[in-house]
Amino acid sequence: MKQGYEQTGVAVTCRSFEEYVRMFDLQEHELSAGYILDIAAGASSFTADAAIRGLEAFAIDPRYAMEPDQLICDAEAEIAVSTSKLEKLADQLDLSYYGDLIKHRAGREASLTRFSAHFRNEEERNLRYQAGSLPRLPVADGQFSLILCSHFLFLYEEQFDYSFHLAAIIEMMRVCKPGGCIRIYPIMSLQWEPYRFLDRLIQDIEKNGGTTGFFKSKLPFIPRSELGIIIHI
Repeated sequence: MKQGYEQTGVAVTCRSFEEYVRMFDLQEHELSAGYILDIAAGASSFTADAAIRGLEAFAIDPRYAMEPDQLICDAEAEIAVSTSKLEKLADQLDLSYYGDLIKHRAGREASLTRFSAHFRNEEERNLRYQAGSLPRLPVADGQFSLILCSHFLFLYEEQFDYSFHLAAIIEMMRVCKPGGCIRIYPIMSLQWEPYRFLDRLIQDIEKNGGTTGFFKSKLPFIPRSELGIIIHI
C-alpha cells in the first residue's frame, strides 16, 4: 500500500506565526536580526502575525498575482480538501501540538482569516507581499537575514527534480544577507520518504559557499519529519 499524502499541484497552505516558530525552531535573535522572507508562503499568516509583533517580515508566492478574493477562496477550498485527506491518515499523524484534526482545521481557518485581513489591505499587500517563485526571486542580492521555506521544496520531489532543488537553494543563498541563514522544512517527500539526494545537495551547497546543518523541528506533524536543513551564508 502506497504511503503518504496524495497531492496534485502545489497546495496553498495556512500556518500561523506560532507554528512557524515551532516548526523551524526559531530563536528570538533570528527573528529580530533583520528582514525575514517567507518563500512559497501561500495564505499563511506568518507575515501578518510577524508584522503585528514589529518584525520586518515579507512573503513571496506566485499566487500573490491573483485577486485577493480568488486566492482566499482557493485557500478555503484547500483547507476543506486537506482536512478530508488527513482524516484518512489520522492514525499516522503526530497530533500532540494540535490535539485533534478539528483543532488543526480551526487553526488553519484562523490563520487564513488573519492573512486575509492583511492581504486585502492594499498598503500592506504592496509592501509585504510579492508575486514570484523559485528558482528566480524578484528581489535584490543579500536582502534578508532569515529565509524560510515551509512544506514546498523537497515535499514535492515527484514534481521538481534535483536541478530545480539546487537552483532554488542557490537562489535563496543569493538573496540571503552575509551572516544570515536559510531554514527549509521538511526534508522529505509527500510520500513520507527522506529526500533521496540530500548528501549530494549538501555537497553542492557547500561548493557554492554555504555551510549546512540540521535543526530539530518542534512541530513533527507527519511521520519521520523531525529534521529540517539550515544553511548559513
